[in-house]
Amino acid sequence: MRLGVFEVAGAQVGGTLSWPHPRATSVRYHELDYWVEYAQLLDRAGFDFLFFADGYGYPTIDGDLAPSAWRHGINFTGIEPMLLIPTLARETERLGFVVTASTGLDHPVQIARRFGTLDHLTGGRIGWNVVTGASQNVIAELFGHDEMAKHDDRYAAAAEYVDLTTRFMETVWEDDALLMDRESGVFSRREGIHRLEFEGDHFRSSGYFTVTPSPQRSPVIFQAGTSPAGRELAAQWAEAVFVQGTTPPQTAANVADIHERAARHGRPGPITMCGVTVTVAPTMEEAKAQRAEFDALQNDEVVAALYAGNTGIDLLSLDPDGTLEQVVGTGVVGQMGTSNIERFLGPNAPTVRQILDDLRGKGTRGFQVTGDPVSVADQLEELMAATGLDGFLLEPVFASTDLFDFAELVVPELRARGHLPPEPRGGTLRAQLGVGSEADPDRRL
Repeated sequence: MRLGVFEVAGAQVGGTLSWPHPRATSVRYHELDYWVEYAQLLDRAGFDFLFFADGYGYPTIDGDLAPSAWRHGINFTGIEPMLLIPTLARETERLGFVVTASTGLDHPVQIARRFGTLDHLTGGRIGWNVVTGASQNVIAELFGHDEMAKHDDRYAAAAEYVDLTTRFMETVWEDDALLMDRESGVFSRREGIHRLEFEGDHFRSSGYFTVTPSPQRSPVIFQAGTSPAGRELAAQWAEAVFVQGTTPPQTAANVADIHERAARHGRPGPITMCGVTVTVAPTMEEAKAQRAEFDALQNDEVVAALYAGNTGIDLLSLDPDGTLEQVVGTGVVGQMGTSNIERFLGPNAPTVRQILDDLRGKGTRGFQVTGDPVSVADQLEELMAATGLDGFLLEPVFASTDLFDFAELVVPELRARGHLPPEPRGGTLRAQLGVGSEADPDRRL
């Protein structure tokens, strides 16, 4: 069972409200020591990686900040997580780090340089969560774009973006081209350095890449979109996919589809993981009471802010007895957060009121698991068996407090059942996850 933790360098995770609670630690998100303590906890417990979601956007309603964004901090404010990683890597021994970077804002050579540098500085423990952006309507305004790029156009450009980025890291330098021979004074072997020429539909480049080969050469490629275009990008490039957790049958269908698409591209299926919010305590009664305290903080306004930022739809402005069909095809609807719209469409589509109720306390989180250690381990086992998932990204309610409980109570149970190795795995992130080539586990497939 692969284990990661889904975080943001901000006060909230998953578009739900938790920071005011006494158990919450995320009010310290500006502090470097907080993230060092957080990473060291995961490192000791045997988690595979810490995953940072990131973006420049925020929830808007009617063209301005959603009330719950400024009032409750829902998906609003945060710091740059990529800048944390070198320090966190220095203060841990084996934990991997996955960070989000959009394909639509910088040129691929800039992203290649950043991730090549991070791979060096972390000793090969870095992954790239490839996204086409979030809150794209806000991004278009912030960056001065004339209009928001259409959903499928963003994904078409993203495939080319990842292609060019990885070509910089994988093809310019041969393995033995860097010499740095003190005696001869020769720095590199000229014939081992190749000029990159790229002319695509969206990007072009001509020249050399100045970051020399790092332990993994290129970061482990993660992808988190489960729309048809997102699954196709995952099938082409991803080594690990963060699948949206809705119902076990729907998640199982998405996992199977990604594997089938990868096979059509001649690639082995990527590992698949899903978000899960775990509330665990020594007894079931204590766990339920703790979860109830979190649920009591949530309201319709919180849900509406999260959903508007993700999809461009203001649920509170709609007929509560109608379905999302009343807005499909209007404005930006269908060009943002498509998987979070499509899940609520179809023959048995829920009403807007039912969507608000379903998302309260859940937001963009995946499966919800509450119980004592044995019950939690049982539920995680059942989810893997029902979906074909390879593991989970924990989406904590009260940040590091929840993860301490999971490490103390659930990790020993999972280890006793053989789901985690007796000792935490080490090496590069690619080798730890088992997604590299058999010939060289530190290289992309």
